[in-house]
Amino acid sequence: MTLTITALKDIPLIRRDDNLADIILNSLSSNEINLQNNDIIVLAQKIVSKAEGRMVNLAKITPTQKAIELATKTEKDARVVELILQESNEIIRTRIGTIIVEHKLGFLCANAGIDHSNVAGDGNPSEEYVLLLPEDPERSAKYIRKEIKEKLNVDVGVMIVDSHGRAWRNGTVGMCIGLSGVPALIDERGWTDLFGYTLRITMVGVADELAAAASLVMGQAAEGTPVVHVRGFPYELREGSFKELLRPAEQDMFR
Repeated sequence: MTLTITALKDIPLIRRDDNLADIILNSLSSNEINLQNNDIIVLAQKIVSKAEGRMVNLAKITPTQKAIELATKTEKDARVVELILQESNEIIRTRIGTIIVEHKLGFLCANAGIDHSNVAGDGNPSEEYVLLLPEDPERSAKYIRKEIKEKLNVDVGVMIVDSHGRAWRNGTVGMCIGLSGVPALIDERGWTDLFGYTLRITMVGVADELAAAASLVMGQAAEGTPVVHVRGFPYELREGSFKELLRPAEQDMFR
């Protein structure tokens, strides 16, 4: 088995309303990669958010009293806290500098995934932009996949990933927040191991495994490679949903 993960060069800085499918196909061509059925395209959340106009100017945000109180407690910018509250279903934990929430999309994350890095406005010093997660990453992945299919008649999978922290571990890793044409979870219960033992509880979060691998070659700083081409994914592609990865609240030991 060979898994090939290639960070695409020549991805321009993404602006609102850019056509990501066209940009991906142009980059594939310049990288001399011929897209094939069952390949997977992995995109960093950031470029999807930018293309969908999810940049917010903090200068235009007026925090509520609840946001001001929580900002005082966590020593965060009250305008950012206001956005965190707007983007979340529930506050789970707080500490100085961090607010753990259940995002409106259903997963737990720090600060509702709101990002300051690699975000810029129009150069006006009175403006200060942050970036929200895509409103519906699954819909975004489906749309990009559909456009690629229409333009090349090639059936690929598409994933959108973001960097998240994890319980029990330091450091962030890439995690899937939306996908199309890719399984999120592989249920191996009933499979046998090398010695004939029947697996009873093994379920593999393959979308998160691939997200972490793709994030490794994307980088987190000034690399400028927010799109990754994947060939050789070791499982059959099918329609999936990142919601397969979400643990129900009653089974979540960390709430």
